[in-house]
Amino acid sequence: MGEFEYTAKSAQGQTVIGTLNADSEATVLRVLEEKELFPTVIRSLAGGAEQRQKRLKGRVPSRELGIMYSQLADLLGSGVPLLRALRSLVKSTVNARLREVLKEIQGSVADGKSLTEALRQHPQVFSPLHIAMVQAGERASFLEQVLRSIAEFLERLDELRSKVTGAMIYPALLTVVGVVVMLGAMIFFVPRFEPLLSGVHQTTPTRLLFAFSHVVRGYWYLLVLGLGGGAAFLWSGLNSEAGRRWLERWRFKVPVVGSALRMVAITRFCRILGTMLANGVPLLQALSISKDSTGSPMLADQVASAAENVRAGRPLSEPLAAGGMFPEQIVAMISVAEESNQLEKVLVHIADTVERRTNRQVDQAVRLVEPLILCGVAAAVGFLAMGLLLPIFTMASTLSAK
Repeated sequence: MGEFEYTAKSAQGQTVIGTLNADSEATVLRVLEEKELFPTVIRSLAGGAEQRQKRLKGRVPSRELGIMYSQLADLLGSGVPLLRALRSLVKSTVNARLREVLKEIQGSVADGKSLTEALRQHPQVFSPLHIAMVQAGERASFLEQVLRSIAEFLERLDELRSKVTGAMIYPALLTVVGVVVMLGAMIFFVPRFEPLLSGVHQTTPTRLLFAFSHVVRGYWYLLVLGLGGGAAFLWSGLNSEAGRRWLERWRFKVPVVGSALRMVAITRFCRILGTMLANGVPLLQALSISKDSTGSPMLADQVASAAENVRAGRPLSEPLAAGGMFPEQIVAMISVAEESNQLEKVLVHIADTVERRTNRQVDQAVRLVEPLILCGVAAAVGFLAMGLLLPIFTMASTLSAK
């Protein structure tokens, strides 16, 4: 069994590019004939299969994904069929890795698979959130709107990442310089003061400073091994389901940042659920899909509990209020919307309102990072100065008294 890439013409004269797994070139010809495709080029990928798999396994920048989603939405909105739109994207995509992935997706769609199934074959590129949203769009026939929502979301995420990165450059530089200066002081500077201050009454900061200097100079390899082992243990723990839930609980408790992250997840849930309900998706099915689009395991658990409530004939707002993640104002709006049968409109309105507030919270969180790091660096330098200067001042006052 080998992999073959083909270029063929359809009965309407359109060019189709794709790949097939087959025993021989003759089998490829037979399969294409059954699909009413007339091949012009058939090429075996046996020699480049390994390189091709390497290209498919890598990640794709979110900016490139956002552009792809936006272009696909434009093509579908103009009435271009999905297969032809994918073929156009393959030709116009600059990123080589994404182009290879789109070729695979085009081949899967040409074989009769849905776009959701084709995306699901590339989990290293398309996140579960994107796949769940595309699945909702395909089921409820609003795929174009979903693709635009994903593109806008990725664009906002990229802007936020750029904003955070720009704001962190100066504090990160100060942190690196501060750590280097502190280590240099512990290794070369502090040991010179130790004999000088051996006969003077040493304060607690001075004793801690000398002890830390001894540890850094004598057991630096143990510190490196400990930090590396701790980082590896933390990484493996956070990759587990229990670790991710613990990290999420911790993140939600961080002032300002935690509230912003929680509201981002609520915004996603409200927008996807409201859009699906507006397009005729039943509530239980919409809840089942939208819980996977929140990006938050804790919120997904509450949505699953809410779905059980709805299945039992009870209101949606009760378990959302009991879970503690949804603010009281949002729960009250959902409750009134259920009574007035306007849930889909109210959910989209909630998403729009919360998104504007969340953007302000994110800006506030970004502005808080720089002074916090500066305070940490200043505290470390102040501790060094206090540990060395206090005994010197004590010794100077003692000598002047004599």
